[in-house]
Amino acid sequence: MPNTAKKLSLLALAWPIFIEQLLHLSTGFADTLMVSHISDGAVAALGMSGHLVMICIIIFGVVGIGCSVVITHHLGAQDRVGADGIARTSMGAITWLGLIASVLVCALAQPILNLVQLSPALQVYGLPFLRIIGATLFLEAMIAGSSAILRAHGFTREPMLVVLGQNLLNVTGNCILLFGLLGAPKMGVEGVAMSTVFSRLVACAVLWVLLKKRIGISIIWRDFVQLPRERMRRILQIGLPSAGEPLCWMLAFMTLTAFTSRMGDVQLATQTYAMQLVWIMVVSSMAIGAASEIMVGHMIGAGDFELAYRQLLRNLRVGLALNFAVTLSVVGLSPWILSLFSQDAAVVAGAVLLLRVGLVMEPGRVFNIVLINGLRAAGDARYPVLIGMASMWTLMVGGSWLLGTYCGLGLVGVWLAMTADEWLRGLLMLRRWRQRRWLPFAQATHAKVKQ
Repeated sequence: MPNTAKKLSLLALAWPIFIEQLLHLSTGFADTLMVSHISDGAVAALGMSGHLVMICIIIFGVVGIGCSVVITHHLGAQDRVGADGIARTSMGAITWLGLIASVLVCALAQPILNLVQLSPALQVYGLPFLRIIGATLFLEAMIAGSSAILRAHGFTREPMLVVLGQNLLNVTGNCILLFGLLGAPKMGVEGVAMSTVFSRLVACAVLWVLLKKRIGISIIWRDFVQLPRERMRRILQIGLPSAGEPLCWMLAFMTLTAFTSRMGDVQLATQTYAMQLVWIMVVSSMAIGAASEIMVGHMIGAGDFELAYRQLLRNLRVGLALNFAVTLSVVGLSPWILSLFSQDAAVVAGAVLLLRVGLVMEPGRVFNIVLINGLRAAGDARYPVLIGMASMWTLMVGGSWLLGTYCGLGLVGVWLAMTADEWLRGLLMLRRWRQRRWLPFAQATHAKVKQ
């Protein structure tokens, strides 16, 4: 049987994922730009609510990540029937997960915002947005599951095009409902949320059609009630620890945001604006990491462990070069870009300074993203979580309090602590890969697929 992994090209897989992730970010970018016409406070509230929604999306990755990796193992072993079974089970599981998240976030929106210390003045904006977005998180879950299945089969362009259409719908809806165009009422932040919900609904429907046309999978009602235990075990065996690392990061980052909230609404707005541009820097690494996960997963399924080892290190070098170019461009253009969001010179200057710290931080993040994706695809998913929990809550959170609050360095201290965390974890992931500590996990994974 031919080794399908060798047919996969890094850039052919990565560039549609890069555009797709950039388009995902541009949704938040467009929302932030439009809401900035209301006030900087509204932007800060939207940013805080967005972090909470992002945690739920990461949780959906428990199933999505596990689904994608296990499918690549089966495809690498030329087992299409097994891959289709995993896809059906994952769609049922991720939909139920989304429904549970929708109910919880919608019902507990105000207590959650109180917990993260969002001021009452900003809750006026954040609460309705969170309730509307939260009630429809199940749509985001289904989008994540469908996209993961398509990407695992090598169809990375289709999710990209869907997100492009979703963004166009979102921006159009924002213009109409935020500014009251075409006779529509001016709905403010609530209008932004409703526009996002409608664009999600359309994207979800289109992705389901693509699952049928590109892969030949039709999701039926039985897939939502019959969740075979063995398939779920294999998906969660990869997915649970894999989602633990980014979930831990988001919880740590929200703790930092609570520190920032105590510094004042201006500092919170400054960090929110800076993070909008940071995510642009991150997408190049995310694209290389996701493409690497697909390639390494196929190679592990095919039993070609040496090729997987060399390929990931090559991908890491490409990721570092690409991220450097993107980061340098974003930092250079940041004063102009940030001036589109805020007319407050102090906010713009503060955000530019944070992004310059990002010049040092981002290479460390590249090591983390690319190598963790590779380790996960090889079946070694627990190590990044254990290291992440230790580093994030000591260096990132503890260091942020020490430098930002105790030493009085403010946001710069917080970002220096984040930089130290990224580099420590990144170098430890590189050592893990070079020492081939993942090899026993990869061999065990290959043996299970061949059974």
